[in-house]
This record gives sequence, C-alpha cells and structure tokens, in this order.
Amino acid sequence: MSPRDEPDWDATAYEDDHSFVYEYGADVLELLAPAAGERVLDLGCGTGALTGKIAASGADIVGIDSAAEMIERARANHPELAFRQADARTATFDEPFDAVFSNAALHWIDEQDAAVSTVADALRPGGRFVAELGGDGNVAAIVDAVLAELAERGYDADNPWHFPTVGEYASRLERHGFEVRDATLFDRPTELEGEDGLENWLDVFADGLFAPLSEREREAVVAAVEERLRPAYYGDGVWTADYRRLRFRAVYRPEP
Repeated sequence: MSPRDEPDWDATAYEDDHSFVYEYGADVLELLAPAAGERVLDLGCGTGALTGKIAASGADIVGIDSAAEMIERARANHPELAFRQADARTATFDEPFDAVFSNAALHWIDEQDAAVSTVADALRPGGRFVAELGGDGNVAAIVDAVLAELAERGYDADNPWHFPTVGEYASRLERHGFEVRDATLFDRPTELEGEDGLENWLDVFADGLFAPLSEREREAVVAAVEERLRPAYYGDGVWTADYRRLRFRAVYRPEP
C-alpha cells in the first residue's frame, strides 16, 4: 500500500494488540474463495497472516506492502512465500494474476485511481478483485474527537484516510474496466484490546495526526479524546471503535 500519512509501523504491536485487523479478514477470504493453482496478489499484506491462509488453499500467492517492517515480519512468519515491498500506485508484475485480494489497506492510499489501475494491470481479463476497506463514516467518532482536540490547541489536521461510499467506489471500479458483482457498506463495531485499547489504537493507526505535537501535548490530546468518547464507546473495561467497512467483489472486463 502507499499511504498518505502512513504511521511508523510497529509490526509487533500490530500483531499483538490489533490482530482483529486480519482476523476479521477471514470473511473477505470466503468471498475471494481462492483455489489451488490460481495466481493471487495480496495487496497491503501487512505481516502476512492472510497471505498464509490464501497459500493454504494451494494458490500461488505474492504479497506486497509499502512498509518495510511489515514485509520483514511477513517474510519471517512465512519464509516459504513471496513478499516484496512495493507501492500500490506504481507496482508492476511480470505475470498476470487470477485474483487480487486486499484487506484493510486501500483506505491508506491517497491516489485511489492509481491503485485501482495497478490492480487492473495486474489482472488477466476475467480476473477478480476482492477487497475490504474502511467505508464512509468509518471511525468517525474517533476522527472527529481527535481533530476537535487538535483544533482547540491550534493545530490544523485532516482525516488521513479515504473512506468511500459504495457509489463512489463502484463508479471508480467501473471506470477502470471492472464489473462490480457485490458491494456492501456495513457497521462493524470493533472491540479494542484492554483498558488502553483506544490509546494503543491511536498509537498504531493515527500516529500521523500527532506528528506536530510534543510528547506532553500528545498525551494531553489522547487523554482528552478518551474523555470525549468514554460515555459512548467504553464499558466493562473495553473500548469499542465505530468501524464501518466497505466490502466488494469485482471482475475485470476490459473493453476489447
């Protein structure tokens, strides 16, 4: 993936405290339904958890990610599989794929058309693109709270992610030669691990929003965000993030 404000990924924290990212991806794998002998690209593979599951189907899998630390961990986790560090906007491949899979990666990319063009170029005609990303309204409560606290301290910041509507993304896919077979936007409230779950989530995924702040300012913002969100999103020792996901399956049908 090629993010607009990519955090400095801590692969250990990602695997230990935020395993829900790839655990929820199991449903997307069912939609992909990889088969033995297929050639599949995992775009934004992270530490390779889902790449390994795709490989277990007998598919020939290649995983790419823009983060060097993620690729290093993926290779350590699955030394038998092919991983490479690559930018989703510009990556090229010597052989076409039967399918491209992506879980929780596309919303990091600032140039969406470039990424979809990469996918189209990577697929054979009739190949499928199956993905899940943050959808319209994803973590809106968290984002709004962080931006409000930053604004109160004189910092101007924007949502670092791209969370599209179904209509927006379906139209983009169609412009690039895809026939959209399924697309759905759904709420998926997601429990975060432990009493410090929200703070840890912000540390891992929203690091870019805090870049201009000193450590003391950052701590103050995080504490204020927790107070804003606690009444609605914390209970019984657990934080819940207001996730909304966009999931789709599309087939590449280029014009003859």
